Amino acid sequence: VQLQASGGGLVQAGGPLRLSCAVSGRTFSIYSMGWFRQAPGKEREFVAASSTTTKNTLVAGSVKDRFTISRDNAKIAVTLQMNSLKPEDTAVYYCAARSGGGISSNDRNYAYWGQGTLVTVSS
Repeated sequence: VQLQASGGGLVQAGGPLRLSCAVSGRTFSIYSMGWFRQAPGKEREFVAASSTTTKNTLVAGSVKDRFTISRDNAKIAVTLQMNSLKPEDTAVYYCAARSGGGISSNDRNYAYWGQGTLVTVSS
């Protein structure tokens, strides 16, 4: 299983950015995908997760009013739409996938990880 994330970059505060992540390989084994982020000097934190087979989603309380996660019905992929970005959203964003179980905010439940994409929000 390989994950390819894209869409990171530099954006001004208040602007939007969209991250995408697609799975290749043994896609039939993937039942949920998530996004995590890690800011400099901080621990990795959960952002959002989505089932790949149902409409179930989970978004961290700190971003739920601004971020939306959605899945691609045609393939095993998810998109994280980030609106009203703030400088504190600056981080490396990681896409993750898990087989078995439901959506989860615990990074230990995810066996597959993408390479990370940097999001920088300027003030």
